[in-house]
Amino acid sequence: MTSPRLPLILLALGTVALVISGIGVYDRATWILEVLPIFIGVPILIATRRRFPLTPLLYGLIFFHALILMLGGHYTYARVPLGFWIQHALDLSRNPYDRIGHLAQGFVPAILAREVLLRRTPLVRGGWLFFLVTSVCLAFSACYEFLEWWSAVIGGSAATDFLGTIPGIRSGTCSAPCSAPSRRRCCWRGGTTGSSPAYCPYRTAVKSRTRFSFERCGASMSRRLR
Repeated sequence: MTSPRLPLILLALGTVALVISGIGVYDRATWILEVLPIFIGVPILIATRRRFPLTPLLYGLIFFHALILMLGGHYTYARVPLGFWIQHALDLSRNPYDRIGHLAQGFVPAILAREVLLRRTPLVRGGWLFFLVTSVCLAFSACYEFLEWWSAVIGGSAATDFLGTIPGIRSGTCSAPCSAPSRRRCCWRGGTTGSSPAYCPYRTAVKSRTRFSFERCGASMSRRLR
């Protein structure tokens, strides 16, 4: 059984963390888009806490996922310091914080769907439970992709940092070493020239919509090196 105090403690800690994450954000619109699931999910959890209390494990996972969203919203996913630390520690080509967000986005809804199905339906552990939980996760991820697509259509280039949560699409900061002969590929791979990040306005999928202008990107980065 869930301790009566645990949800209240996590709610208080989450509220404090949310307020802190909203101070001095990199981009206010990005922060709102990232923490929007928190404003939707928390009232639902509060309204259903008495008649459908969740397990301590699930409350903890939801709290952890909320922290991931807050941190990503504060810095934007491509600029989270924790991601840079992981990048350097594991010698990765770029900041992997968005991968952490996607892992939580798939794993936490899976545990939630599993608990609801086991407690509210005749399903038992087995193949059908696994199939339905997987289907719920895929549907949730698909809905989130639609949300990101609509934000790109409505927000244009302002949605670039929010789209940094999509694997393979980077926002303003490059994160991988890039030599002069490969500058034209920097747009897609995301790279730095020397030790300082180089921003290419032609790299993002939002601004170029369906294709990247590698030649213009190379020229832009070349001018920055002069």
